[in-house]
Amino acid sequence: MRRPLQIGLIGGGIGGLAAAVALSRRGFAVRVFEQSDALREVGAGIQMAPNAVKVFRALGLEAPLHGIGFQPQAIVVRDWDDGREKRRTPMQDAEGRYGAPYYQVHRADLLDMISAALGDTQLELGTRVTAVSSTPDKAVVTFEGGRQEAFDLVVGCDGIHSLVRRTLHGAQSPRFTGTMCWRALTPVEVFPSGFVPPEMTIWMGPLGHIVIYYVRGGRLVNMVAVRRTKTWVEESWSVASSAQELGEAFPHVNADVRMLLERAQNAFKWGLFDHDPLPFWSRGRVTLLGDAAHPMLPFLAQGAAMAIEDAFVLAQVLADEPDVVRALQRYEAARLPRTAQVQLAARAQGEIFHLTSPLARLKRRLGLDRLAGSDPRLLNRDWLYEFDATAPLPRGA
Repeated sequence: MRRPLQIGLIGGGIGGLAAAVALSRRGFAVRVFEQSDALREVGAGIQMAPNAVKVFRALGLEAPLHGIGFQPQAIVVRDWDDGREKRRTPMQDAEGRYGAPYYQVHRADLLDMISAALGDTQLELGTRVTAVSSTPDKAVVTFEGGRQEAFDLVVGCDGIHSLVRRTLHGAQSPRFTGTMCWRALTPVEVFPSGFVPPEMTIWMGPLGHIVIYYVRGGRLVNMVAVRRTKTWVEESWSVASSAQELGEAFPHVNADVRMLLERAQNAFKWGLFDHDPLPFWSRGRVTLLGDAAHPMLPFLAQGAAMAIEDAFVLAQVLADEPDVVRALQRYEAARLPRTAQVQLAARAQGEIFHLTSPLARLKRRLGLDRLAGSDPRLLNRDWLYEFDATAPLPRGA
């Protein structure tokens, strides 16, 4: 009986734990190394679009996802100056249209759900990796203090500031987009009864937009607010903000949006930085996954979904191909073109969202119509949501 592949995953976020579940379900021996002393996620919402839900379904996790998720009735676009509805995409039939439901989830709940499915996977917390290297027959991880361990494969799931990515590509220089992002998570009882509809609402205006949706079964209202600014803020989710700062950043909005801003709680801010797609992800027995491979702007809400797709495909190719290096070539060939397409589409979406002049805003509406194609509802994201990462890969891929 052949020894199972020994796989080391660097990073215990959503992508790393999803990879651990997918790989362990295929019989691989998986260890996860996370530098934090506890598994934790920021207090924020996350959208689980149908393409990600298909992966959880294949992993047997759709039922717990349904238990922690909120399903919006529609995605609605409104002008923030007068509140007029511009686009509406019904989402009750996401299963019929895209092949799986659409959920809105608290990030911490999602991480807890995935970690509960780890089974016998070894999770080592408080473990800082300082170096990764590869030889023809092994990948070596060096830990703080000098300890080293060898694996058949090492996967960098260590996020936007990835050590493993720096090992493969050197230091990166992402571009500050001139855009700031705020998030807030507010108990629903802070607002008048029925004030927040059971929909995801995108409020759009000059230089910015604001997204509102429920998480935790409608008990919390998640807000993401984005605005052009000259202020430089680090690419991190840990800088505290306030309702007052939100109100000052968005002065010309209607009364409903004003209430959302003024009553926001648990607010944080970060700068949005744009990363170009990488030319490759793998070298020898080391590869990348999730934000480490393809950090992307949030305008399509697909960052975590891409990591979840990566996780399933990586497990699939390793199960199909016993040679690790060839398996990584298949993994990269299957995933890099799609994730690069999503990165570039998210960049373009942000440009459309934040046009400024009346003529430019008209162009934005025309741009929305153009992107929608023959679909009169919102943006046509069929190419995103219909995709099924669990489908068998062609042998040549």
